[in-house]
Amino acid sequence: MFTLQLNGTRKFRPLAIFFRKSGKHTLAMLAFPTVLAFFAYTGYRLYQPLMVASGFTSHYICSEAFISGREPDKVYADMVEPEGAIRFIGSLVNYDVDYDKREATTNIAGLFKTKAVYSEGTGCMLVYKPEDVTQGAADSFNSAVGSSDSLVPEIAGPAVVEPRNEQLRAALDRAFAEREHPPYIRTQAIVVVKDGKIVAERYAPGIGVDTPLLGWSATKSITNALIGILVRQGKLDVGQPAPIAAWQNERDPRHLITINDLLRQTSGLALTQTSSGFDPASRMVYLERDMAEYAEGAKLTSKPGTQWAYTDGNFILLSRIIRDAVGGRASDVRGFAQRELFGPLGMQHATLEFDATGTPNGASSMFASARDWARFGLLYLNDGMAGAGRILPEGWVQYSSSRTLDTGYGAGFWINLETGGKAPYGLPWGMPHVPHDAFFAMGNMGQHVVILPSQHLVVVRLGMSHHPDGLIAGADRLVSDVIAALQHDSID
Repeated sequence: MFTLQLNGTRKFRPLAIFFRKSGKHTLAMLAFPTVLAFFAYTGYRLYQPLMVASGFTSHYICSEAFISGREPDKVYADMVEPEGAIRFIGSLVNYDVDYDKREATTNIAGLFKTKAVYSEGTGCMLVYKPEDVTQGAADSFNSAVGSSDSLVPEIAGPAVVEPRNEQLRAALDRAFAEREHPPYIRTQAIVVVKDGKIVAERYAPGIGVDTPLLGWSATKSITNALIGILVRQGKLDVGQPAPIAAWQNERDPRHLITINDLLRQTSGLALTQTSSGFDPASRMVYLERDMAEYAEGAKLTSKPGTQWAYTDGNFILLSRIIRDAVGGRASDVRGFAQRELFGPLGMQHATLEFDATGTPNGASSMFASARDWARFGLLYLNDGMAGAGRILPEGWVQYSSSRTLDTGYGAGFWINLETGGKAPYGLPWGMPHVPHDAFFAMGNMGQHVVILPSQHLVVVRLGMSHHPDGLIAGADRLVSDVIAALQHDSID
């Protein structure tokens, strides 16, 4: 009889028995290896997306529980379970939060186990080795470096600011109105800042003015600012080849990739992002201990600067460049960000998360209160100034909001211009009812920090919206409603 033994433990005999009873020994000998190969290949193909699903669950259950203070079951139901392939395997996903150890663990049907551990100041980190926990704690201990002195006046008092007219109130009502059927909106926070002061804000139950909320890819705009600060300090130049050691050989075509190419998503690197779990970008974030090392190993698919392709990989590489430029450790990055950006802007509830090598996830993993996201928007509204202090170099805001090729993208920000189909979510125009000078930080599940220079206005909308268009149409409606309400207010 034909049998197969794996790891000296389990024997697989049913197919051989079946074929023997059928008197087809030769067919069995041929078919069984084929079937085995099929299951082996299927297991190989599914390993990555299932590990991604597990890592995603551990990381964000941990982050939401220990940074935002939210209840894990609600986070799973609102944020994790509806996302991607997880909605198809939800009954197999098991997660646990240990509040004493400050960690979250996940498995899928008892397999594909992952763990994320929280450290004060640096958030949650997926751990791959026992020493990662120790390193995370060390970076946490050293992370409170830097000044918290704000250069700008407060944008509001401690109480929630009620809308100053009924039309503005109606705009917020409309943006918070929940749908009867999925995909749900799940708006968490809206903050409207006019002429440097909050004129309206609202929060979902359990969320307040100090609650840190995940910006997802709006974090890329934070990375833009940190790069800008290093440019102002003379430590970097956007036109220079990216200072990545693995690319320095002139025979390596990647040595032509500049910091500008990374900021504008035109590096040409084979780091496809589909968020399916099968894609390289998903593997980079959820399976790799050193995200930047994985990204820097990608080959070129096009000449740098010639084609636009959105991927977190470009901003992970920028994050590594920032880390190395300021000292090489997570605590150095945290101190630099606090001293040069968060502190001067008065951002009191910002947490940037890191991988196990001290590289920040400057592509998609920063938490900040809605007011802090608004303060960040004001930096760009005010041409890189915080009060009388210059944070970003002269011309940086114009550079960041200028078009890349024929897309709706700038350099770490989206822009509001008609394009050749490469506006947010493939739409021909990002926000057609909003002034063309608008530009915005944008993240998964409907995170928007919209900056409108012609209106002296910043509008922040944060939530957990699993909508096919990223709720870009909803942001368009919210911002246009706010503009109309404020114009009506000024007339009155």
